[in-house]
Amino acid sequence: MKLSTKGKYGVKACFELAMHEGAGPVSLKTIAERQGLSEHYLEQLAAPLRRAGIITAVRGAQGGYMLARPASQITVGDVIRVLEGPVGFTDCATEGEPDPECAGSCPVHGVWERVTKQIIAVIDSITLQDLVDQAMAEQQNPMYHI
Repeated sequence: MKLSTKGKYGVKACFELAMHEGAGPVSLKTIAERQGLSEHYLEQLAAPLRRAGIITAVRGAQGGYMLARPASQITVGDVIRVLEGPVGFTDCATEGEPDPECAGSCPVHGVWERVTKQIIAVIDSITLQDLVDQAMAEQQNPMYHI
């Protein structure tokens, strides 16, 4: 499984909104600048995230985007599924209905299913709030490299 830029950028954008939770809407331009992303590309990601109830749009001069739910209730997996679709390590081991052709004849199908389940467990266990907490801890305890 290789995460596309849609998934990576979407998680980064939602992380940025989580970092400013409670401070009002954040413009896509601001998100793009802070995260080093393309504003035009973020515009394309905002619509599916809004339809899925991950983010909400605020119109007007002071408008922008905010999380639709608390950051503690949105997982990395939620964002990835909206932008990438069902999670899977291979085509025959993707969450949802397993491929009966592969499941019955492939000697290593069980391995791919186990890998997929572990990926799902990890991305569903990390919330946007966890990412914010980690970033805040790193800011308070910077690591110096020599």
